[in-house]
Amino acid sequence: MTHVMENYFNDIVESICKTVKFDSSLKPAEGNYPFGKETADCLNYFLSLAADMGFETHNYDNYVGEVVFGEGKEFAILAHLDVVPAGSGWRFPPFGAVINDELSEGGMPGVKIWGRGTMDDKGPAVTVLYCLKALKDEGFRPRRKIKLIVGCNEECGWACIDHYNKVAKMPEEGFSPDADFPAIYAEKGILHFSASFPLKNPPFRSLAAGERVNMVCDDAIAVLTPDAAEKVLGYTPEEGISFDFDKESDTLRVRGKSAHGSTPEKGANALGAMLKFFASFDEDCKRAYDLLFADRCRLKEMKDETGMLTMSPDVANFENGNLVITTDIRFPATHKKEEITNILDKENIQYKIVNYQAPLYTDPNGKLIKTLMGVYNRATGRNEKPIAIGGGTYARALKCGCGFGPELEDEEATIHQPDEYITFDRIRMMSEIYYEAIKELTK
Repeated sequence: MTHVMENYFNDIVESICKTVKFDSSLKPAEGNYPFGKETADCLNYFLSLAADMGFETHNYDNYVGEVVFGEGKEFAILAHLDVVPAGSGWRFPPFGAVINDELSEGGMPGVKIWGRGTMDDKGPAVTVLYCLKALKDEGFRPRRKIKLIVGCNEECGWACIDHYNKVAKMPEEGFSPDADFPAIYAEKGILHFSASFPLKNPPFRSLAAGERVNMVCDDAIAVLTPDAAEKVLGYTPEEGISFDFDKESDTLRVRGKSAHGSTPEKGANALGAMLKFFASFDEDCKRAYDLLFADRCRLKEMKDETGMLTMSPDVANFENGNLVITTDIRFPATHKKEEITNILDKENIQYKIVNYQAPLYTDPNGKLIKTLMGVYNRATGRNEKPIAIGGGTYARALKCGCGFGPELEDEEATIHQPDEYITFDRIRMMSEIYYEAIKELTK
């Protein structure tokens, strides 16, 4: 039987494409645009779309928006419209919203929309909005006040959620369509720290690597000293990494593959490859490499039921004789950040914490998780259990929250990578699942 959401499919596709065409990656604040004008334009398009559907909407100073449906105890659906930078290596324009049935790098078949944000998180945000429209159109009257909250700074600091908490009231319960299926009962803690390593005789005159701390570094560039330039000519990098050396300018450019910072094993870290080369002949660089990439302190052995600690050093700069590296750590949900900082303190390095989010743990046997799992298993014909992840979602902003879709663990992951895409099949799957989940949780 065709699901009711099929009637809205073409409109969903069109609206996803329109949101993807906004480059809503973080830009410098400009007047009334805290994250740049294009991000605000994307938010206003989304809210205008919702208003045209007949929903009450609020724009909180271009930090965050809200779509309201129903009355009663509040229930949140938290999504975001900002994206990480496009990066390099795309086959199709990252903000072009190209539609075709070409195979992905991983061989995924089917018609797709290609573009930054298709999966993370514009596609799910738009899909949820149309689920609310479908429910409204059929006369459904929720017994809870549904707040579809769309932030504009999820990827880099959560200033949008901080602002929302100042000017509005955050519901206590809800889900975020910005992670994996099935329902996620636990998320690892997030710790971003910036460490400074003094270099007595640096093998480079300048160095810059990475764009965002939660993206595996796919591009690093350094201007080498003459001694280092001689050594690079006979150096062979590891598989998946390319070294491009310009003899005239002594410039070394290292390219790898981006991935989400919570899953560094899915990428190829260009900064790590570059630092490994310098570590082969420079002791100060070796100290930094051993600590952050070779895991001399055995931080990655920390684990529990929510998984192992992951560590992804993703951004670096050379400043005043110091190599400054910012690292993304995701630590198991039952552990504490002090277990990590105590180890860093013993290493006698200069560092500062630039971002910290406590782990999330929601009762897997509670109503929220059990309801979402029931909807998911009925829609897919599976019999799965809730999961834990290393990524961090807006669900942490809620007292009782969880991540719920849109990725599947056994499929090709393209979030934060070149050639991000969403398939038409995934849009249909999300539409059915989110429609039924919202109805079940608010009836």
